[in-house]
This record gives sequence, structure tokens and C-alpha cells, in this order.
Amino acid sequence: MNILIFLIILLVLVLVHEFGHFFTAKKFGIRVDEFGFGFPPKLFGRKYGETEYSLNLLPIGGFVKIFGENPDEENMNGVDRNRSFVNKAKWKQAIVLFAGVFANFLLAWVMLSIGFMSGLPTSVGSEIGGSRLTDVNLVVVSVTTESPAEKAGLKSGDKIVNINSGEDKISEINPDTVKSFILSHGNKEIEIGYSRGINKNINYAKLTPAISVTNDKPVIGIAMDQIGIAQLPIFTAFWEGIKLTLFITQNTAAGLYTLIFDGLQGKGSFSSVTGPVGMVGIVGDAYQFGFVYLLSFAALISINLAIINLLPFPALDGGRLFFLLIEKIKGSRINPKFANTTNMIGFGILILLMLVVTYHDVVKLF
Repeated sequence: MNILIFLIILLVLVLVHEFGHFFTAKKFGIRVDEFGFGFPPKLFGRKYGETEYSLNLLPIGGFVKIFGENPDEENMNGVDRNRSFVNKAKWKQAIVLFAGVFANFLLAWVMLSIGFMSGLPTSVGSEIGGSRLTDVNLVVVSVTTESPAEKAGLKSGDKIVNINSGEDKISEINPDTVKSFILSHGNKEIEIGYSRGINKNINYAKLTPAISVTNDKPVIGIAMDQIGIAQLPIFTAFWEGIKLTLFITQNTAAGLYTLIFDGLQGKGSFSSVTGPVGMVGIVGDAYQFGFVYLLSFAALISINLAIINLLPFPALDGGRLFFLLIEKIKGSRINPKFANTTNMIGFGILILLMLVVTYHDVVKLF
């Protein structure tokens, strides 16, 4: 089920990206030969107008085949050269290339805005003005490795429902009362009742607090917060959605810059990179917590996809935009054979990198 959900998310995000290229190419009178759902081998296709719409076997996204995107003699000098991508004005080419990235940012904005309208998890006291906070719970924010809580099975996102030790229990659940209870039962077994994800069933974890090495006080190894579901009116939701999209974009770009910079200095590590296999696990976790969590995660992937595509690397949209900039500066075209070969090599490197990241994902499972 997790794999299916991940493939659906990936299919939607890539198709939206490709539709951005498709839509702007059509608007500028550029010939579009094929819009493919999934990747070859082709199962079947049907032609409407000049464009073939195909359904392919591998459901991992899609593609758009734009006439003249990879320059050759036919699309540069053939009978249909006036409708070739490579022969259009540089600003039109740039818009077509950037349109896919823009579509992913736009999709993320819409997803996050829908999330705000439906209700996003928000810490009590930090909710946006005008929001309506409901379903407030004490939630486990993080669990320390090898702590009593981890050994007892508690995970991030669990909602603490009750806590007791024999006949002694808490009547009001909040961070302060739970901390006080743990401090006063340092050498006794306590039982924590919690619910997980969309399942309302109460599970129980039995554990004994351990003495912290930092302050010599009993702890169970969790961080907690009072979290509720904040819903916003439609117009406020779209405004906050664009603000959150820009915030995530800024932080994702900064994180990617740090990753690349550290890698060039030999300090990088694949432990901080997640590939398709790791994504499937994260999708599963998000799905357990509900549709809004899944929607927010899809928005995050969409932003990541947009930023990665903007990198000035061959075969990516950013690489093609970089070639356009060079052509504009030098006043003439880059040799088509050089451009096509460079993009092919870049694509091969990206595939190799994806295989390496996937291998590390698999290793992490064992």
C-alpha cells in the first residue's frame, strides 16, 4: 500500500511538472509530439491533433516530447523549423523550461493551502491569528535512541491519553503534569496509554524512567508538545500557504546548498539523503497520521523536485537554462552535438546517483 501511494504521489508531481512544459510550449506555438503517462515501454497511445498521448508501463512519472528540445538538422532547418523549440526566442525557451518548476511550486502552494483549510497540526500558542484550534492532544514530538520510551515502543506522533503507576494517575494530561509525574516515579514502573495515527485504539507502554546523565533526574526519553488542528478560512489559508511555501523553499535550498558544499569538501554523507526506498517508508508514516499529513509531505516533495530541477546541471531544467544564458552572452548557439552529449552524460550521472542513494536506502533497512 505504501509503495502504491508513493507511486501515485510521484506520478502526480512529475505529470504536473511536465504539464507546465507542455502548456507553455503549446501557448508559444511549439510542436509537442508526445505527452507520456509513465515511462516506456509504451502500452498504447492515441493522437489528438499533432500530439500523441501515451500510457506507458513504468508508473514513475511522465514525460513531454517537445520538437526541437534536442537540436538536430531536422528541427533546426527542416520544414517545421518555425515551430521548433530551438528556433524560438530565448525568452520563450526560458519560460518553457522554467514552467515545469513553476508548476511544482504552484502545486505545493495549493496543497499546503488545502491543508490549512482542512486543518494542519499546530503547537498550542503558536497558531495563526484567526485560526480555529480543535482536537488538542499531548503529542510525542521526538523519542531518544535507546531510551525507555523507545524500548517500550513509543514513536514520534503518538498521542498520550493517560499515564499511571498502580493506583496513582494524572487527571489532566499536559507537558507539566507528565513531567512532574515522571519525576515523582523515578524508580517505579509507569504505564502510558497512547493512540497512534488515524487509529483511535488506545495502546499501552510499560516502562521505568532512567536517570538522565545530564541532570541526574528520572526521564523516559521523549519531547512533548500540546498540538491541535488549526483550520483557516479560505483566503487566509491561501495567504498562509504561499508564506509556508516560500519558507520551505528557502530552507530546502539552504539545506541542499550545504549538502553540495559539504560534498565538494569531502564532508558529505549519504546518511542525510533519502531516496525512493526511504521515501516509501516516510509516505507510510504520513499516511498513518491522515490525509493532511500526506498532502503536506507531497507538497514538500514537490518543492524539493522544483529546487533540484533548477540546479545548473546537464539534463536538468536548470542546466538547459544555463546553456541558454551562455548562448545569450556569446550571441550564438552552443554546438548541438556538444549540448546533446553533455545532457546525455548528465542524465547518466543522475541515474547512477539515484542507484547509489537507493543502495544506501536499502542498507539502512538492515
